[in-house]
Amino acid sequence: MAPVYDNKAQAAYDYIVVGGGTAGAAVATRLSQTLPDKAILLIEAGASALDDPNVNIPGLFGRAFATSLDWNFASVPQAGLNNRVTQVNRGKMLGGSSGLNIMVWDRASAPEYDAWEKLGNPGWNWESMVAAMTKVEAFTPSPDYGGTAGVGTAGPVKTIINPYVPEHAKLWIPTLNSLGVPLNLESLGGNPLGAMFQPNTIDPKTYTRTYAANGYLPAAGPNLQIMTDTRVAKINLDASPASPNRTATGVTLQDGTVIHARNEVILSAGSIQSPGLLELSGIGQKAVLDAAGIAQVVDLPGVGENLQDHVRVQATYQLKDGYTSNDRLRFDQAAAGEQMALFRAGQLSMFDYSLSSFAFTNWEQTVGETAAAALTALATQPAAPSLASDPSAATVTAAKLAFLANAAVPQVELIYANANVGIKRYPLPDNPLYGQQFVTIMGGLMQPLSRGRVHVTSTNIDSPPAIDPNHLGSAYDVAATVAIMHFVRHVANTPPLRDLWAAEYEPALDAGASEDEWRSYVRDTAGSIFHPVGTCAMLPRALGGVVSPELTVYGTANLRVVDASVMPVLLSAHPQTAVYGIAERAAEFIVRDCKAGGR
Repeated sequence: MAPVYDNKAQAAYDYIVVGGGTAGAAVATRLSQTLPDKAILLIEAGASALDDPNVNIPGLFGRAFATSLDWNFASVPQAGLNNRVTQVNRGKMLGGSSGLNIMVWDRASAPEYDAWEKLGNPGWNWESMVAAMTKVEAFTPSPDYGGTAGVGTAGPVKTIINPYVPEHAKLWIPTLNSLGVPLNLESLGGNPLGAMFQPNTIDPKTYTRTYAANGYLPAAGPNLQIMTDTRVAKINLDASPASPNRTATGVTLQDGTVIHARNEVILSAGSIQSPGLLELSGIGQKAVLDAAGIAQVVDLPGVGENLQDHVRVQATYQLKDGYTSNDRLRFDQAAAGEQMALFRAGQLSMFDYSLSSFAFTNWEQTVGETAAAALTALATQPAAPSLASDPSAATVTAAKLAFLANAAVPQVELIYANANVGIKRYPLPDNPLYGQQFVTIMGGLMQPLSRGRVHVTSTNIDSPPAIDPNHLGSAYDVAATVAIMHFVRHVANTPPLRDLWAAEYEPALDAGASEDEWRSYVRDTAGSIFHPVGTCAMLPRALGGVVSPELTVYGTANLRVVDASVMPVLLSAHPQTAVYGIAERAAEFIVRDCKAGGR
């Protein structure tokens, strides 16, 4: 069994999946396996990068950013970031962002998934999602992971706790423990609070990245055809004879080719582009469509709204002599060659490295009881009047405030990176610090109150969308991010971690810097962790929802969205495990409906 790679399309297929990324590759594979008599087409705008070392080698993570494998989107100027434009990196290849990301395999807390059901989505909860997510993974047991709850063993995506741990990284967990953050050896089971070595999406046999393209797709059958380097211009919609809902009849490609769908069209283009393809097809809010010159077919104001993303800050430290970080691979070509030879020979190498030292904390663990109460009070202040017209604003904000009140829900993520990955990049060769080695501690705000939007601006699909994450758009988000910055530095200055570095490279603000200076610093340096969700939210239509609990687009009969855009509320985790889980559940819905309808 193997899928067929062929860019010459047939006239019609039973199912057309638009987008061959994390969710699209997964759902197409499951449909191929469970509906062997159906013809399935998967259309991906990017290339197949299955042999690209910048994708496959863990120690090269980040090298595919700003290449042809990245959509290279950018935000509109962000008022909350002193009008800076931020990168919006998204994978443009088979496997999508699962081939571009930093390979983190984690889950949020159980109450966060349960919130999806409380928001009007029966059957979407921790129990159903953990069942779906564990179908995805094949985790290799490790002494650094002590439990079995929430762990899958037979899925297509291989996961391990990375065996490459630099000596200085071994100080991470003891440092957090000394600050009252406990060791967590079972972080996938619905309670992620604590410090841990987090699993990564790495194949234990080859020590290369495992992702949607090389994990799922090889298991598909010949009834799945894959087209790469092919863009869809719009979904074609006809009036349904049986209901007021529109029927998706197929897709039109950028070159004008029309491909028909006998059963369904599944849109898996991601949080940035799924709403845009709906809008290009005439589904969305009238003002946006009119401005872009698109005739409205389905009035759905929530399309492109409710954009949520994690915000990060960071501090970088120059290591003392005797400690080695992956920065050495930047300036010491002989060492880089030796390490690559070890990697190619299947031996432990610096190129095995991926981000695996993590911690998740609630506010009391982060800043103490008094400061946590002050942040909570700030979060509960009335929302800005500009949100009054957004029907989802009160609903989503209420869910986030409930998370804030629940000590089981993480509010902060900490990541210890074995290299300089901060805003202040590695020194250039003419800098006296060139040849030094660094580590970076990143801090992420898990439940920002700010929400943004993404919309098309033209009928030309080559015109980039207007992406407005609205980073640090609320007073709470600013104060919370400043608090995270202080905590990051506090961790760095706590033994035994303090004993490994010689100087602070970033931010290097005076110890007596005022809170105004810290707010300014945060606005000047905060950025995205590249976890956009929510722009085709699974919410009731009256509350700004775009898809039903069955992931069907409101106002249509057979068009579904299956990707991170359907998440109504951002999770306190890197989203790829949830995206895979959504794809697994979607495939079950589609197969059930196919068999029930005799199609």
